[in-house]
Amino acid sequence: MSPEQVLDIFHRTLELIVVLVSIILLPALAVGLLVSMFQAATQINEMTLSFIPKLLVTLATLMIAGPYMLGLLLDYLRRVFEDIPFLIG
Repeated sequence: MSPEQVLDIFHRTLELIVVLVSIILLPALAVGLLVSMFQAATQINEMTLSFIPKLLVTLATLMIAGPYMLGLLLDYLRRVFEDIPFLIG
């Protein structure tokens, strides 16, 4: 296995990780921003007010986007397993 092949696999893996993590984090970030603006406007400084909505949005995102994320992961793993004979020899 050449260094270029290792770097290509590493690059594809990092791209997949960024996509999967951003699917989960971007909605939580948006809700956190909205809750923070609400807290600043009303001067309510309750920690659970920002935690609970982000948790609920993260869970909802996982339920909605979970099959898509699993499909991405399975496609990547299928490609890696299919490339094993070419990478070995």
